[in-house]
Amino acid sequence: MMLPPVHEKTELIEVVRITDPLRHYGAEDLVGDDVAIWEAAQVGETLTLIGSMPDSELYRCFNPGWGVRAHGVTGPLFQIAFCFQCHGARLWGPGVPGELTGIHTFDPDSPPALELLQRFRDSAPGPTA
Repeated sequence: MMLPPVHEKTELIEVVRITDPLRHYGAEDLVGDDVAIWEAAQVGETLTLIGSMPDSELYRCFNPGWGVRAHGVTGPLFQIAFCFQCHGARLWGPGVPGELTGIHTFDPDSPPALELLQRFRDSAPGPTA
């Protein structure tokens, strides 16, 4: 999956368990329960996983369950909402060029996607999907 060039400025990632997935098709902000804050090595590992997820065919549902908010030193950079069912990830935010804003595909069965999903699940308290 393609990341915006500004991803290199990421200092902190907020992991979000999306509680109202249907609102995220065109929402201004990523909304849900903040379940973790990743810094330092976790930021680099997470961005490497996201950047190495191969493309796939997009299905229709876009019902995201997880998301990330990436922050730099001066504030928010970008947000991504992931739907592991339809193979779609919505990328948007102040550091995202217009041509990259929108839904991108990823293969949710690829090793990087499975690792990312496991990290999301491990960061959240209680049962997760």
